[in-house]
Amino acid sequence: MKQTERPIAVFDSGVGGISVLRELVRLMPNENYIFFGDSKNAPYGGKSLEEVRKLTECHVRHLLSEGAKAVVIACNTATSADVSILRKEYPDVPVVGIEPALKPAVLQSKSKVVAVLATPATFRGKLIQDVVQNFALPAQVSVLAATSLALVPFVEHGQQLSAECLTVLHDILNPVVTQGADYLVLGCTHYPFLKDAIQVLFADQLTLIDSGFAVARQTARILIKHELLCEEQCKRPHVQLNCYVSGQNAETLRSVVARLIDPAFTWDIQNIAM
Repeated sequence: MKQTERPIAVFDSGVGGISVLRELVRLMPNENYIFFGDSKNAPYGGKSLEEVRKLTECHVRHLLSEGAKAVVIACNTATSADVSILRKEYPDVPVVGIEPALKPAVLQSKSKVVAVLATPATFRGKLIQDVVQNFALPAQVSVLAATSLALVPFVEHGQQLSAECLTVLHDILNPVVTQGADYLVLGCTHYPFLKDAIQVLFADQLTLIDSGFAVARQTARILIKHELLCEEQCKRPHVQLNCYVSGQNAETLRSVVARLIDPAFTWDIQNIAM
C-alpha cells in the first residue's frame, strides 16, 4: 500500500469523535479512516492528567501499529493533556488536536456573553487557558465544566433526545441563557450530537459552535504539507472505515454508532481489549 493510501486515525474517549470524523470525510472523501473510541474509560474529563496521558499514548501506539499515516486526537481533554508530548514522541507523524472554538464565538457574539460546555480536564489544560487569555476578553465567558460530564453517557448510549437528557441539558444551560449568553461553544466532541436536543430546548436563543470543520481543514493542510493526501481523484461511493471500541461488546454499540455515523461510510465495528 502506498503511504498516501494508508488510513487517517481518529481517536476519542468514546463515540463522540465520530462528529469530527464526519467533517474529515466531507472534506476528504478519498481517504480511508480508522476510528477508535475508548468507551471503556469514557469520559476522560474527570480523570487526572497522568491517567489521560497514559490512555492516550497507549491508544495512539495501537493506531500507528494499524498503519495510520496521521492521527487526529478528536478529544479536547486528550489534546489538552498530551498533544505536545505526542508530537515530540512521533516527530514524523502528523498529530492534529482539537480545542474549543472560543475565538469565533467571542468575535461573533452580540451580547458578549459566551458559554462553553466542556469537561473539567479540558479547562485544566494550558491550551484552553491560553485561548481564554488571548481571545476571550472583554467578553464574559461562562464555563460549564463541573456539570457537563453528565451529558457524555447520553451520547454513548444513543439517548440524546431522551426526557432525562433534556432535563439535564435544561438545568445546565438555562442559567447562562438567562444571563444573556447568545453563543454556546461545544467543547467536547460528544456534544455536537446534542445539537438537536439543545435546539428543542432553546430554539434560536443559542448559536452553537464546534471545532469539527476547523480540525478537518487543519488535517488537510498538514497532509498536503507532508505530501500524504490520498492521490485518488474520484469520489468513492462509500468511505471505508474500521471502527474499534473498548469496554463494551461491539454489538451493543453497533446501533449507537449506526445512528451517529454518516451513511456514506462502509464500516464495521470491532471490540478490542485495552
